[in-house]
Amino acid sequence: MDVLSSDEEAEFTALVQRQARFVFRVAYAVLLNSHDAEDAVQETFLKLYRNGGWRNLDNECAFLACVAWRVAIDRRPRAAQPANPDPSPAADPPSPHPGPEQTLLLANQQALVHSMIDALPEELRVPLVLSTFDELNSREIGQILSIPEGTVRTRLQRARQILRQKLAAVQETRYA
Repeated sequence: MDVLSSDEEAEFTALVQRQARFVFRVAYAVLLNSHDAEDAVQETFLKLYRNGGWRNLDNECAFLACVAWRVAIDRRPRAAQPANPDPSPAADPPSPHPGPEQTLLLANQQALVHSMIDALPEELRVPLVLSTFDELNSREIGQILSIPEGTVRTRLQRARQILRQKLAAVQETRYA
């Protein structure tokens, strides 16, 4: 392990601060557990620090997503406890302007959507999370998951179709 200069250390610290939330969301998409995802984030940045893989990145997000994805996949079989989905990590805090009733309704809707996303099969959930929350395109997602770009688009379409059907069913039961 190289000893970093103060400039390199500051650069690495900035990378961690800038991308920790993104790496968490990638890990969470695989592990569906906040604590395991936090551990995966730490392991991801520790690996990057040790091997210097963070220097001179062409596509920072794609590289970090790929590393975080592999770390999370490697951690998954070792998970002793079943996944305990926590729908809040990817959600931004609600605005202080809406009233309490609106805030509660919005939080319930977000939790419902996140739980529906968490219930998707992994092959559909992960591309959807990378596309929607992390704003990666089909080519970048295909590179991260090592699948063709067309397969990514098909999986995204299928995931969105399933979510639309589930949300329509919820709306029907609420207003029936």
